[in-house]
Amino acid sequence: MIVLVFAMVCGVFMCSVCLKQTSIHSKIKFHDIQVVVRLSPDDDNENLQISRVHYPNPETFSRAECEHNPVRYFAILSMQRSGSGWFETLLNSHVNVSSNGEIFSVLDRRRNISSITQTLDKVYNLDWFSSASKNECSAAVGFKWMLNQVIVVEKVYGTILDPNETIRNKLFIQSGYMGVMQHHKEISDYFNRRGVFAIFLFRRNLLRRMVSVLANSYDRHAKLLNGTHKSHVHSTEEAKTLARYKPMINSTLLISDLKEVEITATKALEYFNSTRHIVLYYEDLIKNPAKLKDVQAFLGLPSMELMSRQVKIHKGPLSDHVKNWEDVNKTLNGTAYESFLQADY
Repeated sequence: MIVLVFAMVCGVFMCSVCLKQTSIHSKIKFHDIQVVVRLSPDDDNENLQISRVHYPNPETFSRAECEHNPVRYFAILSMQRSGSGWFETLLNSHVNVSSNGEIFSVLDRRRNISSITQTLDKVYNLDWFSSASKNECSAAVGFKWMLNQVIVVEKVYGTILDPNETIRNKLFIQSGYMGVMQHHKEISDYFNRRGVFAIFLFRRNLLRRMVSVLANSYDRHAKLLNGTHKSHVHSTEEAKTLARYKPMINSTLLISDLKEVEITATKALEYFNSTRHIVLYYEDLIKNPAKLKDVQAFLGLPSMELMSRQVKIHKGPLSDHVKNWEDVNKTLNGTAYESFLQADY
């Protein structure tokens, strides 16, 4: 009887804990996530500190006088058109940072976990060369990784129209994750084992992100800048040229598409919750550039003024950049996404 009563009490307690955790998790919203910084490297205990500082021994060159300088590893986890390209140029303006771009855009590098880890090992051993490589004197080395890298076309996301409405193409979003989300368990273990710092970069206004995605996808085909496609520009003239195109948004699928992006971001934070990470928002960095100092402190870097030559394309109210703005406004009014309709910076 004593054993039976003990088992019943334990069972009730365990069920109550599980229900409590489930209810708390269900209340978490993407917009409730604030800038979160894990403990700084200096706050770690001695054993953990050793695992966060590395002394790579590259096979392709000698680090020479920098061989005794420690290196920290990082990965920028983001989604397309969330400011990751601009953010990476800021990091690379630091004399001690080498961020090597979207290395997993090549399918073969993310085909399976073996090819992923081989690529990661090469990057973190300083044997990966790009225009951003600082080679022997890097104090922090990493890359950016898109959370929504996918392979299977699934549903219509919006309609692309040229200014004269003579071209009508469908822009599709794809499903079937292949990369960081598919192999999140193995990659999270790798990050923890190798001491990789994860930098999450999201965009609060997902409607602005959608407009940027549609416009960028259209320009891949239209090539508005003298027959060339540019995802990022460095002059106001180029930005104005690209901003002239106004995409149409599929208002029927709009809310479900916004929810899908939220779910992806929330899942990513859940999957990598055990890693050392920081959560940033594009809008916060725009409004308060001082937050870049938090990123440098997170990576254990000497603080510097970071700069980028990139120019923002879609400025001003969103109503100036969406062809069927009335439909979008009507769809989002009175919903949890109503705030997206307002100017946020």
